[in-house]
Amino acid sequence: MVAGELYVAAASSRIGEESSRAAELAERFNATPARDGQGRRAVLAELLGTLGEDVEVRAPLHVDYGRHLHIGAGTFVNFGLTALDVAPIRIGEHCQLGPNVQLLTPTHPVDPPLRRAGWEGAAPITLGDNVWLGGGVIVCPGVSIGDNTVVGAGAVVTRDLPADVVAVGNPARVIRTLGPTEVYA
Repeated sequence: MVAGELYVAAASSRIGEESSRAAELAERFNATPARDGQGRRAVLAELLGTLGEDVEVRAPLHVDYGRHLHIGAGTFVNFGLTALDVAPIRIGEHCQLGPNVQLLTPTHPVDPPLRRAGWEGAAPITLGDNVWLGGGVIVCPGVSIGDNTVVGAGAVVTRDLPADVVAVGNPARVIRTLGPTEVYA
């Protein structure tokens, strides 16, 4: 699963237990009132692999396992993040994720008999520091996005993006490079 090799999820009781644990914790997080910041953070700390300081995650949050999701300090995650963390998802420090962003690590074989038999795999996703993903962005399995990069709303990121660029569209394509003053403006 995490190693990127094909596996059959239905054949593993451990995967089922981890998924159930994550579902219960995500449900508890999503039901905890926003005014209970300490309670919400405690549930997130139990659910996620890593939770940096001064992170804000707005409910609802949807994960496969939670423990493979790592969020760096100072990051803001708006409503409706779907983080299918079959493989590791690493979100850097001071990132901004708009509403309804999808970070999707699962893959499935193109070969119909393998897919029908329940085989699946996964590839990790990495967001560098100070990345901004606009609302509705989809990041596909195995993608890395470099530091300071901005991805426009609704983009579908199918391949790696370098640092210090703006990318838009489906598939996402770089439309400009950010200069030193734009990066931190």
